[in-house]
This record gives sequence, C-alpha cells and structure tokens, in this order.
Amino acid sequence: MPESQAGIHGMRAFLVIWAGQVVSLFGTGMTRFAVTLWAWEKTGEATALALAGFFGFVPGIILSPIAGALVDRWNRKLAMMVSDLMAALSTCALLSIILLAGIGKLELWHLYAAVAVASAGEAFQFPAYSAAISTMIKPTQYARASGLQSIAETASGIFSPVLGGVLYVAIGLQGLLFIDIATFLIAIGALLIVHIPQPARTEAGAESRSGGFRAEVLYGFKYIKDRPSLLGLQLIFFGINLTGSFVFTILPALILARTEMSLVPIHSSSLPAVVTVGLSDGVLLTGDKVLLGAIFAAGSIGGLIGGLFLSAWGGPKKRVHGVLMGMFGGSLFGTMVIGLGQVSIMWAFGAFFESFFIPILNGSNQAIWQAKVAPDVQGRVFAVRRLIAQISVPLAMLLSGPSADLIFGPAMQPDGALSGVFGWLVGTGPGAGISLMFVIAGILGMMIAAAGYLVPAIRDAETLLPDHAVAAATD
Repeated sequence: MPESQAGIHGMRAFLVIWAGQVVSLFGTGMTRFAVTLWAWEKTGEATALALAGFFGFVPGIILSPIAGALVDRWNRKLAMMVSDLMAALSTCALLSIILLAGIGKLELWHLYAAVAVASAGEAFQFPAYSAAISTMIKPTQYARASGLQSIAETASGIFSPVLGGVLYVAIGLQGLLFIDIATFLIAIGALLIVHIPQPARTEAGAESRSGGFRAEVLYGFKYIKDRPSLLGLQLIFFGINLTGSFVFTILPALILARTEMSLVPIHSSSLPAVVTVGLSDGVLLTGDKVLLGAIFAAGSIGGLIGGLFLSAWGGPKKRVHGVLMGMFGGSLFGTMVIGLGQVSIMWAFGAFFESFFIPILNGSNQAIWQAKVAPDVQGRVFAVRRLIAQISVPLAMLLSGPSADLIFGPAMQPDGALSGVFGWLVGTGPGAGISLMFVIAGILGMMIAAAGYLVPAIRDAETLLPDHAVAAATD
C-alpha cells in the first residue's frame, strides 16, 4: 500500500475519528460548564454569560465561507486538525493566564477572546468533518454516521455538565483545562492513525477555482443559489431555526415562572425577577433546583435515543421525509406540548420528543447534501449551507427575551390584552406568555414543514438533483 494510503480505512476509520471526537466533546463540555461557573462566581450577572454565548457563536458563522474555501484547498485531515488545534489553543491561552498570573487575574475579556478563537475553529470543523466523511464511507452509511455524531453530542450534553461540576469542585478550573487539552490531543491522535481520502477533482471543483480565492469563498453561495432544491432545503432550516431559537432560548424562564420558584438577585437589585436566558443569570434558585435540570436531561436523553434510532435504522429511503416529518414531529410533539403543558411531566415529554426528532431531520438532510454535492466542493458549499441555516439564531435570541418580557408576558396576565382569547389554552399569570410563544412557534414549525411538501423543488429534491457520483459518471 502506498504511503499516502497508510492508516485505517473506511467505516473503521470513521469510528476511530468518532471515538476521538467523543472524548474531545466531553472535555469541551466539561470546560464550558466550568467556565460558566467561574463567570457566574465572578459577576453573578446575565450580561457576562450572554456575551460569552455571543462570542462563542457568531465568529464561527461569519467565518464559515472563508473556512469552507480553505477546507477545499487543504488536505481533509489537515483541515480537521486545524479545527481541533484552534480549540486547544484557546484552552491553552486560558490555562497560561492562570499559571502565569493566577486565577484572580483571569478577566472576562480573556474568556470572550478564548471562546471566539474556539468558535473560529468550529467554522472549519463542520465543513471539514462533513466533507471528509463523504470520501470515507458509502452513501448508504451517511445517515448512520450522522446518527452516531448526534449520539456523541447528546451524550456529552447529558454527562459533561455533571462531571464538569464535580471536577470543578475537586480540581478547579485549572485542572479541567488540563483535562480538556488532553482530550484534544486524543482527538488529533485519532486523526493521525486513519486514512482520509482526498476527493476526486470534478468539473464543479475546477469551476470554483477559476476566479481566485475570493471566487472560491463566494462559490458556495452561487452553487446553492443555482440549485433551487438545495436553497429551498436550507430556507426551511432557516425558518425552523428562527422559530425554535425564539422560544427555546427562554425555556428556563417558562419552567421557573410556572413552578413559582423563588428567585433572589445576587449582586444587583435591578436584575429581573424572572430570567430569560438560563440558570446562571445573576439569580440564586431557592426553590427546587432539580426540576429544570431534569427537564433538560429528558431532552438530552431524547436526542441520544433519536441518534441511536437513526444509526440502527439508517433513515427513510426518501431522505426528504426524514427532514420534513422530523420538523413536523418535533414541532407537534415537542414545541407545542411544552407550550400547552402546565405540569413538569408534559415539559419533560415535550423536551424529549423535540430532541428525539433532531438527529433524524439533521441526519436526513446531511445525507442529501453529501450525496448531491461533489466532495471536492463540499467544504465551500457546506460552510455556506451552515451560514444560511443558522444566521437566524442570533436574531431569534435577541428578540425572544424582549418579546416575552414586554409583549407576551404582560398580555397574558389575568387582566392582559390576550388573556381572554388564549387563557383557556395556556392559562394566565407568570409564564403564560412564554407558553403562548411556544404554541405559536409550534404552529409555525408545522406550517414550515408542510410548506416543504407543497414546494416541488423541496419535496422532490432527491430526484431533481443527481447524485454527484452519477453526475461525474455521465460527464
């Protein structure tokens, strides 16, 4: 076997990489949880954590087109390593500050800079990982691979906060940063021992490289615009991410308000009585702390089971059914149930099924794109695909809190403007306005999924677009 072909191949190679990513995800999850605890202890304010979330999300989205162009230029294995190394460097930077200056010298802007660097690394991860898988395994295995990735992410979501919390107390932030760096090394080591084929050159790839780097960066936009089926699929995701992020950002506030937990401000008397971002929003829970965690755990378990189900099943033969029916099912049995529920069992049920359908719809969509887009341009195309789908998330996050606090919350008080119309459906008083927002979002989500079936370019995407292997064979 030539040197360039050395290493583990095929599905075995994917499983080795996947195992390394599982370890890395656990390390990253524990560190993020510990950093959140540190920021909470330092400020007790919502703004610090909201900004950390912003800097941890936006750079990766903005840089996606550039990262995608570089992924297609570089060796696939190198591109994946760059992603892991950038995340490791951000962790090393925080650790260096602690070791050289002491944890008391660690400032919030250090945290913002670190998560921004890690986010920039994540801009490479999605296109590099997706494009690499397309050359490693058979098309019939795409959905199963997506299911396994979902299992890794949801398992980390279930267990890493628990482990992170225990280890934060036992060994502190410094110790967790050392563990995180070790997990990155394991992920990179897994990449070193596998063979990741470079994609064959195609006509689409030659076209994309004909106008210089700027043209390569913009190529993904042109590629998707010229294929209405792919554009339609991503606009569906744009819509469902907008409605989903609009309400799930404030799910903690719904549960806390409806269970009438006592919330006590830590540092500032101006902090709101009901939070709209999450648990660590400058308030101390003096009521039942377990309920909210249990509901989020139910969601993580749903995602884990959904990933296992997809991995065993392989997804529907017509992948678009997995996308659209997954969206419809998540909106009906997830978002709607949470909005209509006024007891914890219904919120847990809704969280479970909302997360259960996510691996199915994401895995089915991933399989469509991996089958239709030529591997040597997948970096650019998949990066823009991610940008289109997720650019609505920051907007939804910015709108959700004010909408709940200033519009729906007051309107669903016992004497509010909408209480007489919707009070019978979601009740009135604290949290009822957010419940109504969930109901509306669930209806909109089902409408978005149904609209996909009404548009032939989306409904028949798999037949309208040839697989890249077929297209290459007929050129």
